[in-house]
Amino acid sequence: MLLLAVWTACTIAALLYAQQYNIPAATAWAVLPAFLLEATFFCALADDRIRKRIEQLTSVIAAGALTVAAVAPYVFATLALHTFNFQSFLLLAILGAVASFWYVVVPKRPLSDVLFLAFMGAVMLLHVFPKIYVSPIPKLPISPLGQAMWVRTGVFVMLAVRGVSGVDFGFWPSRKQWQIGTLYYFLFLIVAVGVAWKIGFATPHFPPGGWQRASLLAVGTFLGVLWVLALGEEFFFRGLLQQWIGSWTRSEIAGLILTSILFGSVHLWFRAFPNWRFALLAAIAGLFYGQAFRQTRSIRTSMVTHALVVTTWRVFFW
Repeated sequence: MLLLAVWTACTIAALLYAQQYNIPAATAWAVLPAFLLEATFFCALADDRIRKRIEQLTSVIAAGALTVAAVAPYVFATLALHTFNFQSFLLLAILGAVASFWYVVVPKRPLSDVLFLAFMGAVMLLHVFPKIYVSPIPKLPISPLGQAMWVRTGVFVMLAVRGVSGVDFGFWPSRKQWQIGTLYYFLFLIVAVGVAWKIGFATPHFPPGGWQRASLLAVGTFLGVLWVLALGEEFFFRGLLQQWIGSWTRSEIAGLILTSILFGSVHLWFRAFPNWRFALLAAIAGLFYGQAFRQTRSIRTSMVTHALVVTTWRVFFW
């Protein structure tokens, strides 16, 4: 049922997007299977039974399956758009293999964990996927396929191959997690408004098209951010890094502060380097995301706070 609902939502969103940006219907239908395939792989993260089956496989077989799954959406999309490039395919396969086989080759130790997170983050910061996923239509970007793939590959590796715990991974927060996540969102807003005004961060605006379009934009943005961007960043930063640093330093507060600083620093590359205003606000937001995680020991709570913050930014400041 979940997969059917996701496929339906993806199809509707794709058709609406194609209509809004005058993308030929034939092109939209041709590339849609690639996005549905990625959605299928992504939904597999939410199924505990699938993850447990992967955990029961040998590490080599599990890593091999993850590598194949890393390149499959690319093949579907580029063949449909007639933009398949063997060098890009090879680079993507290498990246997927390095991530998938990391803990098959490298021992499961703190240094290995840090290097893995650095590798995963570097690929995103270097904007590798827009160079691999080339679309002949500028208004039809397919690089989000790569970004979604990178998130779910990393999560699968850590959960099914590395075997991390204490994250409370999941797609849907509980009622308590919604409440606490929303509370920290409003607490962040109180601080962020003052800081943003002081540093001259940005001027808010109401999106064009009236409140109905703004509402639809906000809901769509929130769900997309919650299940991809926030899920990935909260898993790696709060679920893993914050807990690891807290354990290494024997201080949860140190884990919270240092992770928030690192979280802010990776946003220095947003749009133009060094975007210190954006990085500062991201670091402050990281403190609230991290505290939301600490209160419930679940990334689902910090995902709510994160998704609400990013939605506010994209709807009223983007």
